[in-house]
Amino acid sequence: MSKIDDPDLPGPSSDAWARHFELLADPTRLKLLSHIHLHPDSPVVDLAAAAGISQTAASQALRVLREQGWVQARREGRLVRYRLIDEVAHHVLHFMGHRHDG
Repeated sequence: MSKIDDPDLPGPSSDAWARHFELLADPTRLKLLSHIHLHPDSPVVDLAAAAGISQTAASQALRVLREQGWVQARREGRLVRYRLIDEVAHHVLHFMGHRHDG
C-alpha cells in the first residue's frame, strides 16, 4: 500500500480523488457545478442556459452529479432546483478561483 492510500491518513483515498477529477474533467459538468456553486438553488433552465446546452443535456449531467452525491435536487412545483453538497467539489471550485458571498 502506498502512503497516499494509507487508511490511517485523513482525506479521500486516491480512488476517491480519481473519481472527483473524472467528474470535474467533463466541461459540461464543470460549467454546471460552477453555476450551482455561485447560484445555489438554480433550476435546470438556468443551469442549461449558463452551460450553453439543452435542458435535456443538463438534466442528464445533473443526474450523474446527483448519483455521485455532488448535488442535491429539490422539487418546487414543476421546477427542480440544484444545490452543491459535495465539500471536496466546493473546495476545488474555490481553488480554481470561484468565489461567492455565502
